[in-house]
Amino acid sequence: MLTADSGSVLRLVEIEGRGRALVASQPLKAGQIVLQDSPIVVYSAFPLVKPQSSASYCDNCFRILFSSANVVPCPLCSHHLFCGPNCLTAATASSHSPWVCQALSRLRDCPSLFSQPLEQQVQARFLIAAYNLALVSPSDFQVLLSLQGQYSPSDAPAAEFLHSLISSVCPPPSLSISIELIAALLAKDKLNAFGLMEPISLQQDGERSVRAYGIYPKASFFNHDCLPNACRFDYLDSALDQNTDVIVRMIHDVPVGREICLSYFPVNLNYSARQKRLAEDYGFTCNCDRCKVEANWSDNETDVIDDSGTIEENEDEEIMEEDNDEQMVASEGDEVGEADFPHAYFFVRYMCNRENCWGTLAPLPPSNDVQSKMLECNVCGNLKSEEDMC
Repeated sequence: MLTADSGSVLRLVEIEGRGRALVASQPLKAGQIVLQDSPIVVYSAFPLVKPQSSASYCDNCFRILFSSANVVPCPLCSHHLFCGPNCLTAATASSHSPWVCQALSRLRDCPSLFSQPLEQQVQARFLIAAYNLALVSPSDFQVLLSLQGQYSPSDAPAAEFLHSLISSVCPPPSLSISIELIAALLAKDKLNAFGLMEPISLQQDGERSVRAYGIYPKASFFNHDCLPNACRFDYLDSALDQNTDVIVRMIHDVPVGREICLSYFPVNLNYSARQKRLAEDYGFTCNCDRCKVEANWSDNETDVIDDSGTIEENEDEEIMEEDNDEQMVASEGDEVGEADFPHAYFFVRYMCNRENCWGTLAPLPPSNDVQSKMLECNVCGNLKSEEDMC
């Protein structure tokens, strides 16, 4: 049983055709926190040599280092910085052990790595973090290996190169590594890593970049849906502690037994873009209710959301409303035409309308069992009242 602070609310089950999944073990309310999870592996999304223009972050909690006043450098190298003595102490005993420090320093001085795509530098960071996990917490390393993700022949070249590189430059002490292990780890990372995104307020060009990647042992079980009933929040730079935790909140009410799903990317993508991304990044085809409807639309018809984030209205478009089970249903008639958009209600109510945001709105957590009238965007953090949507 998976638990959140509010009690046992999620249950891990096997669903035919979907694998392991999380379902509600009790009726869940809009805004309810159903999971808060800490990463067993977290690593920088930057190449080993960061661009001069990039911001500096604590190499333990990944908070941005706004000022150098309290910054503590790693005593073994000049490349890694920490936001204070506490983070340095915690990192030295876990994620930034002396071996990790030495391994990353040696990789920085390895010309063969820098002749490869930048992606392989980030993969090298992940492998060092994963091997270190095996050394400092063997039980968590076994959890990592138990996650979804199978070896793909397309990963063979990267696995062979990285195995040769790490074996010769920075082999982990008392740990036998192999190409097969590297390939398995890369597969786990590809399917399970969450990007810890740069807060939108720090972006100058409207494009959000990834600050770090984390693998979360419980959150990894959430399956995808193109119209999710829950969404993930992270509070980089604003959390009081546990800065890299992810929090999953319900978007709307769901009954007991319902699968709880996230969207693996912004919900505004059209059908072809969603299917392409899911196939390339996760290796599956989505057959959710939304995709079943949009599969028969032409490319022009799938562009339901315009550049400003508003719904393009058709003359025969039906207005949507939620039934008692919080499902999106047509208010008139049972048949939906090919040019209709049967999920328009979701986008009107739950998609942030801030320019270039495309975040998902979820109510703030209930207070004393009273549902909040304020909804929070999981990308930009803006708050919106229910009255604003009337």
